[in-house]
Amino acid sequence: MIREPRDFPAIEELLQSEQLAADVNALPRPIAAKIIKETVAALKQRLIADKKEIKTETLNAVILSALRAARSAEVRHVINATGILVHTNLGRAPLSGEMFDSLRETLTGYCNVEFDMKTGARGDRGVACESYLTELSEAEAGTVVNNCAAALFLILNTLAPKKKVLISRGELVQIGGGFRIPDILKRAGAKLTEVGTTNITSLADYEAAIDDQTALILKVHKSNFVQAGFTEEVSLKELAALGNSRGIPVVNDLGSGVFIDTQEFLGYSEPSVQQSVRAGTDLTCFSGDKLLGGMQAGLIAGKAELVKKLKKNPLFRTVRADKVVFTILEKLLAVYLNGSYRQEITLWRLLSAQDAELYLRGKGLVKDAGNPPGVSVEASKAYVGGGSLPEMEVSSVAICFSSSYKAEKLISSFRRMDPPIIGRIESERFMLDLKAIPPSEYMHLLAAIRSVIAG
Repeated sequence: MIREPRDFPAIEELLQSEQLAADVNALPRPIAAKIIKETVAALKQRLIADKKEIKTETLNAVILSALRAARSAEVRHVINATGILVHTNLGRAPLSGEMFDSLRETLTGYCNVEFDMKTGARGDRGVACESYLTELSEAEAGTVVNNCAAALFLILNTLAPKKKVLISRGELVQIGGGFRIPDILKRAGAKLTEVGTTNITSLADYEAAIDDQTALILKVHKSNFVQAGFTEEVSLKELAALGNSRGIPVVNDLGSGVFIDTQEFLGYSEPSVQQSVRAGTDLTCFSGDKLLGGMQAGLIAGKAELVKKLKKNPLFRTVRADKVVFTILEKLLAVYLNGSYRQEITLWRLLSAQDAELYLRGKGLVKDAGNPPGVSVEASKAYVGGGSLPEMEVSSVAICFSSSYKAEKLISSFRRMDPPIIGRIESERFMLDLKAIPPSEYMHLLAAIRSVIAG
């Protein structure tokens, strides 16, 4: 029992305590020591203020809670039961274990990321990756930076410094994290020129805005919101023809880019990179960790002359990709070139799972958990996510807990599991959507359900 501030154990004693050992050792020792020191200091203040003794068990419990809270901030594996497949907060598109294993030797040793094997001299980064990107996109050239926002920034800074960039008012979007297209233009040194209105933009609007200070026409794909009703926008083909006739590059920020027809997976065809190139755009930029199914990267495909200019910009080095990105992208793009994306890319494997299959898996889980009352397997709706296809629902199946289980308590309990399981609450019920959960994670899911039910 702790009655006076001097009764608290020494920090070193707590660091070596058997009751705290596992959680202390799970963190870097200086961090664990700092957390314990701060926790003890706060409890001393509480003891002085309240003048109530503190049990040793309470001290240990508070320290354990603080240590575990610190560890939960570390990047770790979680099970995505939200029903959002490209979940921005959960790392977006997951890489397959098979693909990661194939990269292990390259990434854990030295590699020829910037070494010419033919000449033995310094080489260029991402030569194979850029050639695969060029082949897939049907463009003249391609390159890679660290994300799509960086790609757009580099394009604007290279092609339109202190010059006008035309963009429809209906495309002045805000992307994740509060970043807005107008702010990116401003920081890149370009001058924003809005054309048309929020819902109607015609080719004549662009034509009227062009003058000798116009350096670029930018089109931004509305991937994270939908406009409906009385709307009109200019097609890429029309914009490209206008730009070509006036000698002004047309850039398409596709956001979440795809190389395949998504109809069979989503019942809807998302605009592809190839379609953008075929329409005559000069440059197209898109992300690597959304519908592409890879890791964070900004890919740029288009005219060779313009890509060359981008790579000569001193800013290119500040946003260039490293060996990890290039190695993964090479494998990813090779999969698309070979046509084996259904089997080898996790995102498309998950989207390919049929409802009947998910239903059988869900029923099996509930049965193995003992068919607890108030737990059912029901039809659900999942979403692609990641700023892609905002209104596109994907049919799914979920394990649902009745309202008697108290959804807020359940969502917290599952989040504390190892590995954490992130579900969702819908109509005051807690749900574990199965669409984004591969079969390899079902044993963790079963153990968690049993634990929660028993608790």
